[in-house]
Amino acid sequence: MADNNGNFCWYELMTGDPSGAAAFYADVVGWQTADAGYPGMPYTLLSAGQDRVAGIMAMPEPARQAGMPPYWLGYVAVNDVDASVALLQAEGGSLVHGPSDIPLGRSALARDPQGAAFYLYKGMGDQGPPKAVETEPGYVGWRELYTSDLEAGSAFYAKLFGWTKTAAMDMGPMGSYQMFAHGGEDIGGMMTRPPGVTASKWTYYFTVDSVAAAIARIEHAGGAVTNGPHQVPGGQWIVQGQDPAAAPFALVSRQA
Repeated sequence: MADNNGNFCWYELMTGDPSGAAAFYADVVGWQTADAGYPGMPYTLLSAGQDRVAGIMAMPEPARQAGMPPYWLGYVAVNDVDASVALLQAEGGSLVHGPSDIPLGRSALARDPQGAAFYLYKGMGDQGPPKAVETEPGYVGWRELYTSDLEAGSAFYAKLFGWTKTAAMDMGPMGSYQMFAHGGEDIGGMMTRPPGVTASKWTYYFTVDSVAAAIARIEHAGGAVTNGPHQVPGGQWIVQGQDPAAAPFALVSRQA
């Protein structure tokens, strides 16, 4: 079994309308959907080809009553969830709930010291599709952290997962965009959260065939574009949007 510590391996949407969300993302991203078959726990699996990439579940009732908005969360594979929780807390992070056993593994929902949420996860085998497929439609092509403290955030994840800094881009008044790597390959970027973003958070970019074509699908399916499209260094195109239940998401493609 490979050492997966620090590898993003799963993505999950919590929403008040799971069936509507499944139809929306199947249309926009091109995912195939299937019921996971978990007893007493409705859960929709989202697949790209033969690879399971993400899941959708209903917002827990206490969270819904508290007015929590729908959101996407990323799972980061670790070798030992309980040991990772202890390290996270020692480095200033916080535990939301868990650790607990779930279908196919063990997980804990956590926040970094600046408040961005993510899951720690230990599964029963190698977790996540190979990085080589990230440029193919249906996979997650990029991960991005908006944080209130770029240097502290970068240091925290380096300690927890062994992520390393790679190139940094000067974005003028917006500060630096710091890319980071896992296993020697870039997997995402971090930046100081821009004005209007009121909390530290992770954003996940789903790869599509064409951003322009996906924008048409977003609008036809009842979603909305909130930022973009933009071409980014490296030639890729990105767009950010909201699904019909107002969950934010982002898309990336190699062509406009």
